[in-house]
Amino acid sequence: MSFGDHLEDLRRRLVLALLGIVPVFILSLILARWILGILIRPVRTALLAANQSPELLATNFLETFGIYIHVAVVLTVLVGSPWVLYQLWKFVSPGLYSQERRFVYVLLPMSSVLTLSGVVFLYAVILPVVLTFFIEFGTGVGTVENPVGPRPAGVVLPMIPTLAVDPDDAKAGEMWINRELRQVRVAVAKPSGKIEVLGSQLTAGTGIEQQYRISEYTKTFLNMALGFAMGFQTPVVVLLLGWAGLLERAWLVKYRRYIIMGCLLASALLTPADPMSMLLLAVPLFGLFELGGLLLVLLPAHRVAGTAPEPDGEADDGSGDGFGDG
Repeated sequence: MSFGDHLEDLRRRLVLALLGIVPVFILSLILARWILGILIRPVRTALLAANQSPELLATNFLETFGIYIHVAVVLTVLVGSPWVLYQLWKFVSPGLYSQERRFVYVLLPMSSVLTLSGVVFLYAVILPVVLTFFIEFGTGVGTVENPVGPRPAGVVLPMIPTLAVDPDDAKAGEMWINRELRQVRVAVAKPSGKIEVLGSQLTAGTGIEQQYRISEYTKTFLNMALGFAMGFQTPVVVLLLGWAGLLERAWLVKYRRYIIMGCLLASALLTPADPMSMLLLAVPLFGLFELGGLLLVLLPAHRVAGTAPEPDGEADDGSGDGFGDG
């Protein structure tokens, strides 16, 4: 193909990539509210466990809608990236040898699975621990014990029934405590006569009330998710360096103590600096390094490329590992 033909093919691939993203963005707009509800679930659970109000704050009337669009865009990038990468691959692959294409067939699925694993690990393991630690730490600062004493003579305290769920036959004016929501709930009649249940949150007295903005929490989570997705690419990086001849399995074993130190430093940068979350990330990172070393043994370059291995002692000139000139 001439240079002009290459440019025309690139233009066509870009148009196809953009046209494929449009329906993904529309679908993301439909699902973004549901996804946002899932994202805020861990912080709501942690706040309730600390006897704090689980509602997040929006200090601007555009804030919630802005985060909704932000989540939709991120979801579009995540879901639409395989289609964009496929178009890029269709543009690049004609210029590659068959053995070079086989490396991509291994790396792309592996990278996608590791990225998803990193985000799921953050959401299911790291985030609950981090939120619990910092919320409980915040509620314990400046706490004042309320004085107690004997009940005055003749004073009868009102009794409010405590229920696990709201009653389905509540009448206007009835009041109860929802044990699961930790709310005082009241049934109110609307002008139309329909009964609506309203609630007021019950919180433990604390010197610092834990209330978080929806935008700050969501952006923090997305930034951490990006860091974890990058950290979980460790086996891919180890494989690439090994295939390029820049490291060997024996090197990983020899310098294992330095790798452990590097995992601890990386976990300190990717997580808040509490010991529990650092260890919860450092251990998987080291496991990913070991996985990369194991894959380097199971998937040497010559096996992936489908070529014969080099004789022992012969210098690696790149011609037999799929990265050479074929």
